[in-house]
Amino acid sequence: MPKIFEYLGILIFFYSNEHEPIHVHAKKGEFQSKAEFYIINGNVSEIKITNIFGAPPLKGKDLKDFEVFLERYADKIVKKWVKYFVYHKEVKFEKITKRLK
Repeated sequence: MPKIFEYLGILIFFYSNEHEPIHVHAKKGEFQSKAEFYIINGNVSEIKITNIFGAPPLKGKDLKDFEVFLERYADKIVKKWVKYFVYHKEVKFEKITKRLK
């Protein structure tokens, strides 16, 4: 389970055996959500946040923080996905402790 980011206590990661569409999992405490990235002509055209079966979803401030993070870091997440799943290279973990605006 490659951990790729931590943002304000929200852990953002891939599972080692992921599938398309490109997506990341987010977890804080018992709460979990997933963000799927839809790409057209090499650009992220849409990000869709969905629930994880069997786990309560992120909500309130944590969900909003996750949404803001995704807007800012979508391209970097996609690059890390490609590096890990296409090129089979390790990805660097980054911890972000300051709130994004």
